[in-house]
Amino acid sequence: MTATWRRRVLVVEDHALLRSLVAEAFTQRGFEVAASPSAVEALRVLDDADPDLLVTDIDLGSRPNGVELATILRERAPQIAVLFLSNLSLEAAAAQARDTVAGASFVNKGAIASVDELVDAAEAVLTDRPVRHVSGAEGAQGALLRLSTAQRETTRLLAEGLTNAEIARRRGVSVRAVEKSVARVFQALGLVGDDATAPRVAAATLYTATYGNPRSGL
Repeated sequence: MTATWRRRVLVVEDHALLRSLVAEAFTQRGFEVAASPSAVEALRVLDDADPDLLVTDIDLGSRPNGVELATILRERAPQIAVLFLSNLSLEAAAAQARDTVAGASFVNKGAIASVDELVDAAEAVLTDRPVRHVSGAEGAQGALLRLSTAQRETTRLLAEGLTNAEIARRRGVSVRAVEKSVARVFQALGLVGDDATAPRVAAATLYTATYGNPRSGL
């Protein structure tokens, strides 16, 4: 009797409930599923899982992150399809991935109504149809994504909790130069002129919500 070939997916998600829901949805669609809470664990089960598809969050709470995991898997198995599941906007997710994971697709967790939509996206990825389920970036988040590279780096360091003096030491510039850069960031993000808003806290919160926690190494 000929065995039926089943597509294999490796799901990597550090939130236990979501990981379970996603794994169950893929199982119901006929996939053979391996699920891991971290990239380290995923690499341990990789040979046995032998996946056709990797579905991974970008921010896994520890290193390697999802982008690094996908890069490692692609080096071992160039044909593997990759679907990033993330809270990040498309622009932020693409900035994380850069050019290291060619052809990867992105699904924003807030842009899908159910795990079935996620599996539909995975089906598309497996047939070489890239997907982009994303939330629109408007307002302050849109302004953050339009910052220059230098300004975005300043905002990242703010999100790390660094003072202006610490940022100056980290970047090898004067404190005055950092003060000017921070002021330009606040202006660009619309965080000036409101006495009720603490610009430094607001900028750090916005960066973390958009790009993930910089302290996690992402």
